[in-house]
Amino acid sequence: MRIISGTMRGTKLFTLEGLNTRPTLDRVKEALFSKINYDLPEAIILDLFSGSGALALESISRGAKKAYLCDSSREAIKIIKQNIEKTRTNDKTILINSDYKKALEDFEKDKIKFDIVFLDPPYKTDFAEDAVKKIIDFKLLSEDGYIILETDNKEKTLENLNIESIKIKDIKKYGRVYLLFLNQNK
Repeated sequence: MRIISGTMRGTKLFTLEGLNTRPTLDRVKEALFSKINYDLPEAIILDLFSGSGALALESISRGAKKAYLCDSSREAIKIIKQNIEKTRTNDKTILINSDYKKALEDFEKDKIKFDIVFLDPPYKTDFAEDAVKKIIDFKLLSEDGYIILETDNKEKTLENLNIESIKIKDIKKYGRVYLLFLNQNK
């Protein structure tokens, strides 16, 4: 896995071993970042189920102002720390070893707003739907902020997300992966 573009282009990142995480494929990452590239300069990013931190670090490489990287796995946190050190982004990253629910509650208390939130939780859970609802309820998105949710089951995810406060901006399909672009209904 590597940084595709920006100031850290070509930097190889450390990844987690095993089946507990699925790094976003380079072709999906390239398509995703070409779509959001103009929103990245000076953006505040949340990578909620961070894994290796690749999405947040790609965002920093392309001009994001700050990235919060959150994961509950100690192994993931070790890998993310290594990647932050390797990319020399300590001044632009905040690493959080926490359950996503606690992290979102803390962001609400601290009144932190995000321009872009990446959600790529384990597929066989309801973490994504729960996280989206909490992000909306806690008003964690900036005025033009949005959520990018990766899923392999679009129908189930959309059915579970069926709440009035969410607007679907776009849906993109890459192989068996769907990216849902969501924002708050105003």
